[in-house]
Amino acid sequence: MKFAIIKERKNPPDRRVVFSPAKLVQAKKQCPEATFKVESSDVRVFSDEQYRAAGFEVTDNVSDCDVMIGVKEVPIDALIPNKKYFFFSHTIKKQPYNQKLLKAILEKNIELYDHETIVNKKGFRLIGFGRYAGIVGAYNGFRAWGLKYNSWNLPKAGSLPNQAALISELNKIQLPNIKILLTGSGKVSNGAQEMLDAMGIKNVSVKDYLNNTYNEPVYCKIDVLDYNKRKDGKVIGNFDFFNNPQDYESDFMRFAKVTDYYITGHFYGDGAPFLYTRNDVKSSDFNIKVVADISCDVDGPVATTLRASTIGDPIYGYDPQTESEIDYKDEKAITVMAVDNLPCELPQDASEGFGEQFLQHVIPAFFNNDADGILQRAKITENGKLTERFSYLQDYVDGN
Repeated sequence: MKFAIIKERKNPPDRRVVFSPAKLVQAKKQCPEATFKVESSDVRVFSDEQYRAAGFEVTDNVSDCDVMIGVKEVPIDALIPNKKYFFFSHTIKKQPYNQKLLKAILEKNIELYDHETIVNKKGFRLIGFGRYAGIVGAYNGFRAWGLKYNSWNLPKAGSLPNQAALISELNKIQLPNIKILLTGSGKVSNGAQEMLDAMGIKNVSVKDYLNNTYNEPVYCKIDVLDYNKRKDGKVIGNFDFFNNPQDYESDFMRFAKVTDYYITGHFYGDGAPFLYTRNDVKSSDFNIKVVADISCDVDGPVATTLRASTIGDPIYGYDPQTESEIDYKDEKAITVMAVDNLPCELPQDASEGFGEQFLQHVIPAFFNNDADGILQRAKITENGKLTERFSYLQDYVDGN
């Protein structure tokens, strides 16, 4: 079995890669029957020379390989027929902008495996860049605070080599006695929490956060039943919320009253109540000044997010009264950081972490007859057709 680490061709350029040279060496040791080739790239965070030094062939032609492994969408004209491809296709939610991509994949008889569809038997994702989105998102939020109030001027995350460098910069600043709220319990939230803990910020309980004042910065990490409540007043459990979101309403405003800086690390499911609405933000009780919206659901559950921002221009202001964008330094503005591709700012760490997960869960499946069903569950297309699991995409493919 021949695997190719393919060049990223999407614009703007993405410097991430699924396997660093070191992880590829580990993959070769773990699966000696596998052959790995690297497609030459001038944008990748690891140079061609680093792969050659690690003992791998670097070439402009990988058409003899069986499995193509990338990060972002592959342009239609670069797809090689009759191959297996791994990348984030952004098609499984019927994203209109990639309808032609999925149609071309079927026409070219490509077996598509999306990184998002690599899940265990319970349906939980096994690999992703979520942790790094949390790490960079938390950093960017502190950077936004410093710029809004002229308190400090942190360098952009993308100019720093790794997480340790981000932490080093954060530990140079003097935080005011602010309250920081973090929502979520998954990889994104945990990544953000790593940064708060590395800064030595005190973690306090929900009760203390809501009721106490502090002479130091503190943070509180909350989950779905902290900021949602059943309409009938019953307290059942997280799975009841996930299964019956229509029976719940937001209880977030009790946190918004006392929060200065809010980091979104939660997953938002269809039918769940918005955390806060545009009317909520108009309230004099709404105290949040800076939002690091890592989730970046535009015009959705975090009502201050009007649009996704970019790595080049990551911050904008939200005017609660006009519900429109203004200068983030305006005294009326809630400052919003809503970059939707945060892991791109930490390409080295993100690549190394992703490769570790891919090597653990995916590569072995090619050599153990897919004993855990990883490949079977992840496969979106086969023999020019959608697999049964993804047959719901047929109307999308047909353009309906």
